[in-house]
Amino acid sequence: ALATPLEASVDASAYHGFWLWSATRHQPVLEQASTLYLHQGEIGPLDGRQPVRFQGQGIAPSKLPVKELWLAYRVERLDWGDTLLQNLENQLAAWQRKGNEVRGIQIDFDARTHQLADYGHFLRKLRQQLPARYAISITGLLDWTRTGDIRELNALTGVVDELVVQTYRGRHTEPGYARYLQTLHRLTLPFKLGLAQGGEWD
Repeated sequence: ALATPLEASVDASAYHGFWLWSATRHQPVLEQASTLYLHQGEIGPLDGRQPVRFQGQGIAPSKLPVKELWLAYRVERLDWGDTLLQNLENQLAAWQRKGNEVRGIQIDFDARTHQLADYGHFLRKLRQQLPARYAISITGLLDWTRTGDIRELNALTGVVDELVVQTYRGRHTEPGYARYLQTLHRLTLPFKLGLAQGGEWD
């Protein structure tokens, strides 16, 4: 008889970097975090007929016991104006005033794979507008490195400080995730892998 291989499960206690999205319950494992990506708002709506707006979410600025703090934003629109940028800078400054080591912002935007060039144009403009002391992190879809133009991603070196590849959809690991990971060796842009707590991982 063939032995059934065990599905490895992601145990959060083995890690020190976490996302904390608004409406997520606090877990004791967060106390071991050295890096925290903290959800702080939404930028939308998706309907382009309506004006783009920033909606603050998540906890209020306070001193957090982490070495590195990123403020994360779920983004549906890229037509940002000066007021929106000022809102982000105000939030970054507010968290810094509380004594946190604020590394920068993370943009969670699901750019379509064939539109990576347009996204890159937005990110270059943002890099020019955001104070240089703040880094830029972006989340990325698994499909970007498999069917997207790797050159477009690598061209963001020096614009974006890191790419965090999401290996999940919703709360579950993307089926067949391993076949996507084999293309990551072509990236020269610094990257991390984002895992779903309790998800499959080998």
